[in-house]
Amino acid sequence: MSATTEAIEMARIAAVAADEKLASDVVVLDVSEQLVITDCFVIASAPNERQVNAIVENIEDRLREAGHKPVRREGTREGRWALLDFVDVVIHVQHNEERNFYALDRLWKDCPTVPVEGLGQHGPADANGAGTAAQAEESEL
Repeated sequence: MSATTEAIEMARIAAVAADEKLASDVVVLDVSEQLVITDCFVIASAPNERQVNAIVENIEDRLREAGHKPVRREGTREGRWALLDFVDVVIHVQHNEERNFYALDRLWKDCPTVPVEGLGQHGPADANGAGTAAQAEESEL
């Protein structure tokens, strides 16, 4: 059995929300075949605690706007590994060091990745309309 349509949509909203706050390596995994307690994991990372918390807040805001509220919230005080449990979707926002050490991506490598359109379009230069360096280089070709 694969993840429900609602779980996939929630995970996509969360992934885009993380990307809006410049999370790195955002991935959505369909863990429904491996776990009975949830359908999808969203994993994202950031280089510092402040950004981890900004990402978490944006994810919560976007999912709240879509009518979803977490049943559990862990780790936001420390800002090293925050976990948001929405039952069908569990979101992990990790400091880069925690992401490398715990390697959730490797642990769940047998689970299919859920494609999410629009990830990586919120580069640091996007805020002032300049676009990313890769986009600028591409337009010069």
